Amino acid sequence: MKNIVLIGMPGCGKSTVGVVLAKAMGYRFLDSDLLIQEKDGRLLSEIIDEEGLEGFNQIENRINSQIEVKKTVIATGGSVIYGKQAMENLKNIGIIVYIELPYEEIKKRLGDLHNRGVSIKEGQTLFDLYTERVPLYKKYSDITIDVNGRSISETALYIKEQVKNFSGGSTND
Repeated sequence: MKNIVLIGMPGCGKSTVGVVLAKAMGYRFLDSDLLIQEKDGRLLSEIIDEEGLEGFNQIENRINSQIEVKKTVIATGGSVIYGKQAMENLKNIGIIVYIELPYEEIKKRLGDLHNRGVSIKEGQTLFDLYTERVPLYKKYSDITIDVNGRSISETALYIKEQVKNFSGGSTND
């Protein structure tokens, strides 16, 4: 069974929708940010503080490039798209779904970017980050889902339907 890999900006709902989607499909759920924290032994914000952005991105790339699961919904960190090996691996093991949400909605949903472990350069604004990442999300995605105005369960069911359509009616390899 192909995995379903959720990518998108922090705050777009990857983890929340991912859990509901996994239940709806009978899949397991994996949050790659939690996997990074577990494997590294530090919070994302601690890794960024201690290793810098570049160091964090290297750790994130390495850990995501080693994920080997089946029949799993994988919610990635928003910065996963900076890791070439990570994206190659995720594309190889799954269907990439970009959860798209307008900038204004992302801005409303996000609180303290640092405490959330958002990978953002010194002096960079959230809008700068958004405009930098959106083309990368679109580049790597197999499916783009606009979730603006959809509830969590509506989004999960819509993703399930779109993945089946993309896979020709099945989620088997």
